[in-house]
Amino acid sequence: MARTQTPLSLEKEIALSAAVPGARKPQHWTDRSWYLLAFPFLLFIAIPLLAMFLRLSPDDFWKNLRQDQVLTAIRISLITSLSTVCIAILLGTPVAYMLSRRRTRLNRFIDTLIDLPTVLPPAVAGVALLMAFGRRGIVGIWLASLGISLPFTTPAVIMAQTFIAAPLYIKAATLGFDAVDCELRKAAALDGANRWQTFRYVMLPMARTSILSGSVMTWARAMGEFGATIIFAGNFPGRTQTMPLAIYLGFEIDMNVALTLSVILICFAFLTLVLVKGFLHRKVETGLEDYYD
Repeated sequence: MARTQTPLSLEKEIALSAAVPGARKPQHWTDRSWYLLAFPFLLFIAIPLLAMFLRLSPDDFWKNLRQDQVLTAIRISLITSLSTVCIAILLGTPVAYMLSRRRTRLNRFIDTLIDLPTVLPPAVAGVALLMAFGRRGIVGIWLASLGISLPFTTPAVIMAQTFIAAPLYIKAATLGFDAVDCELRKAAALDGANRWQTFRYVMLPMARTSILSGSVMTWARAMGEFGATIIFAGNFPGRTQTMPLAIYLGFEIDMNVALTLSVILICFAFLTLVLVKGFLHRKVETGLEDYYD
């Protein structure tokens, strides 16, 4: 007589019941139980965000949105953050590709160096930029002799945002290049493609979604950068005052302005996460299915 097979899930449950002291065989923990345990922390995140929307009426929002200070801060934030993304793509893509190619001690050191700005306090990053590119910095002295002054200018805002946000792009692009099958590169080489052609026609198309995802996350992080910017670029309306800096000033002068800009940044961040976690991830899965089919 053939032996009846126990379902794999039931076998696992029996094994876990035997391994964990006091565990019962029937599964009493359900998804609803875990939702209840997660509920306090979800409230902790949601309530402060919701409070800003409830505190600011639609009329106040549109009224504050028409102020010159708010419009200027939005304009500077958009210009500097988009410039940061362009710089990250231009200078960060070669770094990401290099990190994906080999696993050497030097590459591990470079990878750690790239991660460092993301874990440093932003104020430390601002001081570091000031010590390097300030008027008396190790690079700033040489630039001053050429008549170039970077601190407290719009380019300083872009530099601060790039220092903090560009590593996000490099990490995402590195993961995208890592995910490309090695056999594809070998097949391209066998077909006569050189390294540049392999990168241009194989690596970039296959990693494009990760590159786009990293670009979007870099843009969102650049939009919210505050600590390094206020130290290295200052808080000058019309020149270096981005939305986070305008929120800081509005908190002391006009709370409604701070709330309006905060709501805008929350919406930007939410839409960014929806794009990355929703559309881009589905695009990756669909692209892989189409390729292997």
